Amino acid sequence: MEHGFENTTIEQITAEAGVSERTFFRYFAAKSSVLWTEFEAEVDAIRAALAAVPDDVPMMEAIRRAVVSANHYQAADLPELRQRMSLIGTVPALWSTAAEHYDAWERAVGEFAARRLGQPADSLYPLAIGRAVLATCRAAYDRWSARADADLPGYLDTALSALAGGFAPDELRFSESPAKVTRLM
Repeated sequence: MEHGFENTTIEQITAEAGVSERTFFRYFAAKSSVLWTEFEAEVDAIRAALAAVPDDVPMMEAIRRAVVSANHYQAADLPELRQRMSLIGTVPALWSTAAEHYDAWERAVGEFAARRLGQPADSLYPLAIGRAVLATCRAAYDRWSARADADLPGYLDTALSALAGGFAPDELRFSESPAKVTRLM
């Protein structure tokens, strides 16, 4: 954040971290990989949460719960998370690295949807569900990152509830509490 992504070298990163470049490349394939380390843990947490959901919980409710539970962070971690999400969303060089990570996230949700629907993971509905949920969550992350006026799980919960309700006007107006929804919009 201090020098900008493009102007920060691996040499600067390793010097600041007190490690060699060799050590850096043992853990990271590229400079951009540093920004995605927590993301992989989030995908694993979503997979685990989805695997633990009882079969009687409706599919979209299960997805909402899993995503929200995987996105609870310690207060001390939030400024760094906001900075990381801002970089990923605004630096063109990072956009290309986002595809593989977002694909893993989509697959986690899509594979769950496929199991619930009894369809192959690469069929239309599981793919659409994975992508729609990811797009909804990215919108919630962007709004949270830009506004810093509420907690991330609140944004995710509100957005995923609206998605599950088909973005029906009544769902948008009255989900959770009107004050909370107005503040988040």
